[in-house]
Amino acid sequence: MTKTGPRLTPLELLARLVSFDTESQKSNLPLIHWVAEYLDAWGVPYVIAPNEAGDKAALFATVGPMRDGGVVLSGHTDVVPVAGQSWTSDPYTLRIADGRAYGRGAVDMKGFDALCLALVPEMLAADLKTPIHILLSYDEELTCLGVADVIARFGEDLPRPGAVIVGEPTDLEVADAHKSIYTYRTTVHGHEAHSSKPALGANAVMAAAELVAGLNRIADQVAARGDASGRFDPGYTTVHVGVIGGGTARNILPKACEFQWEFRGLPDLPRDEIPNLFAVEVERVTRERLNRFGDYGRVETEEDAAVPGLAPEPGSPAERLALRLAGRNHTITVPYATEAGRFQLAGLPTVVCGPGSIDQAHQPDEYITLAALEAGEGFLRQLVRDCAAGWSPV
Repeated sequence: MTKTGPRLTPLELLARLVSFDTESQKSNLPLIHWVAEYLDAWGVPYVIAPNEAGDKAALFATVGPMRDGGVVLSGHTDVVPVAGQSWTSDPYTLRIADGRAYGRGAVDMKGFDALCLALVPEMLAADLKTPIHILLSYDEELTCLGVADVIARFGEDLPRPGAVIVGEPTDLEVADAHKSIYTYRTTVHGHEAHSSKPALGANAVMAAAELVAGLNRIADQVAARGDASGRFDPGYTTVHVGVIGGGTARNILPKACEFQWEFRGLPDLPRDEIPNLFAVEVERVTRERLNRFGDYGRVETEEDAAVPGLAPEPGSPAERLALRLAGRNHTITVPYATEAGRFQLAGLPTVVCGPGSIDQAHQPDEYITLAALEAGEGFLRQLVRDCAAGWSPV
């Protein structure tokens, strides 16, 4: 006997999802368990993929036949913090006003998640010939690693999809490319001494300053190459230092200095190019600055996050499908990174396309318009019709 669960509107579901405080530093398990109960009520099979610590999890649900070639609708459940932001209402209580739904995560991207869940009853009623999978992930705002464990199971104990649509807010434009993000933490270890006797130690701050200057030169070098596609803004790979600190007193050679930096690479940038260029700077500064008076210092660099870019795949099944669903005739790029690159690295045709505008994301009084939700509902309803008719990636 077919189960019948609660029929909730997209706004009702969005209100429930927003009510969970799923800042990336916190657990998303209460939200995941609530979604699991909702799917249980409708008899929809799913798997939960916890992280190593067991305090977060992704959920992968399937409506339709359990076979390869389906469509994944991928959305993350984590949100950015609200601390320090001036909200006019409780960020974790959905507020409807002036044709907008306000709340943390409303557009980035619990609005898309809510739409996917709201259409589960229609998916079930449509007797899908091609499966639709709903993937809810974690840590997208930090590392985009929350989808990795599920992706690793595709073709093993989970069906291998034929197309992936990552529902980040694009105003339902179809994005086929975005830059990568690689972030690093570099620590310069020097040796303390009286500032009047610099030959007795190594100044970690001055060495770090040289390394930052080296990153400036690298930034200029890669920026000069530009963007052959002409599709990105800014039209080049960027290198950026965002945080720096070190030293204890003006008259002491600093023992340590740390700075945090990143690069956002065009899709065709080799992952190792900038780290290799930086390693040359590190070798020079270590030799010429830190250790010119003795074996006093060293430099350590740790990678904090590695988010691959999304490269264009003209005519891919995901692109053709999303363009038809959205009623568009061209693709765009987006300036932010997403989980899409991880799907693409696994050989899965992937695009980014979702309701709402990224301009409202991460802001106080974040919102998605009701019109955008309605448009997203139409997009997904057309997907249901296509999969009921047996859409195929070939």
